[in-house]
Amino acid sequence: MKYEAKSIIIGRKKRAEGEEYCPCFVALFSVNKPHKGGKVPDQILDYREVRKISVKGLDFEYQLEGSDIVIENLSELKIDKVSEGSCNILKITGKQN
Repeated sequence: MKYEAKSIIIGRKKRAEGEEYCPCFVALFSVNKPHKGGKVPDQILDYREVRKISVKGLDFEYQLEGSDIVIENLSELKIDKVSEGSCNILKITGKQN
């Protein structure tokens, strides 16, 4: 699915009891460097039972303090959730300026 965003933050949430895989979120922002200014996301996408996230063709930063992935300068963004048995894989693609 296509989304409008200038930057995104991908983060892991705590696993609920009985879940084999972690839930995660993708926060969409209309500005760059949202992690530096404490910006509120324009939209938050929640996903359950995610085994892995695949980012293709985009430069990103891994923030050690929060264990988040930040992708900036987006001109196009596509996020697809692919079911694989009892878990999901997120495939993130797009274009950057």
